[in-house]
Amino acid sequence: MDYGNRNGQCIAIVSGKGGTGKTSFTAGVGSALAMLGYRTLCIDCDVGLRNLDLALGLADMALMDFFDVAQGRCDLASAVVEHPRIKNLYLLTAPARMLGTPLTANEMMVLLDQVRRQFDFCLLDASAGLGYGFSVATCCPDRCIVVTTSDSTALRDAQHTVMELNRFPRGSLHLVVNRVRKKMLRSMHATIDDAIDTAGLPLLGVVPEDDQLILALNRGVPLLLTSSNLAGQAYKNIAARIAGKRVPLLRIK
Repeated sequence: MDYGNRNGQCIAIVSGKGGTGKTSFTAGVGSALAMLGYRTLCIDCDVGLRNLDLALGLADMALMDFFDVAQGRCDLASAVVEHPRIKNLYLLTAPARMLGTPLTANEMMVLLDQVRRQFDFCLLDASAGLGYGFSVATCCPDRCIVVTTSDSTALRDAQHTVMELNRFPRGSLHLVVNRVRKKMLRSMHATIDDAIDTAGLPLLGVVPEDDQLILALNRGVPLLLTSSNLAGQAYKNIAARIAGKRVPLLRIK
């Protein structure tokens, strides 16, 4: 198949702790990029605890994983799963468990070079924390998005995550504040500016808490295929900004 002369971007989606909604964010923004017409690949880097397939509504559809591609057991086209309802959206899953030799940084670099030639955007869903899945996802992307919530523990962990990413040049690291409830922010005397100052990164977007996320996940349907206009609209805005469009930040109502 002719993929044209692509020079795609690979973006690692990371968080310092679990519970920030990083995987749902990856699925939502990946869906939004695909709906904008960009050929988009989402890679689950959480070896052993993969859940990105559930968030995308592609549960257990993948037979091969990114280890298989990177270590030469199959080609990229054979391993990716095309979404049946969202044109331009693809998944490359993680191994269900670690078997054999761990992936090297050089193998990951070769894999992402292939991805850049075949896709416009690739979102790498790192595992929570700073372990193996984080190292794999952040060894050679073009930029990183740190996903946090507004609570103090998540912000502290976001700070630690930013310190681990200090090799990335200025302008290639951005912050997303996820699962925001305006009433909660008011009661905590906290603001989005506090989150920006604590993490020390420019803000890419704000995503409101949205109960439709859980309903969509349980139904096995991507959020953007539902009627949601809360988190879904935030994902669309962030996707547009990733693609270089000038879109205002979503106002949390």
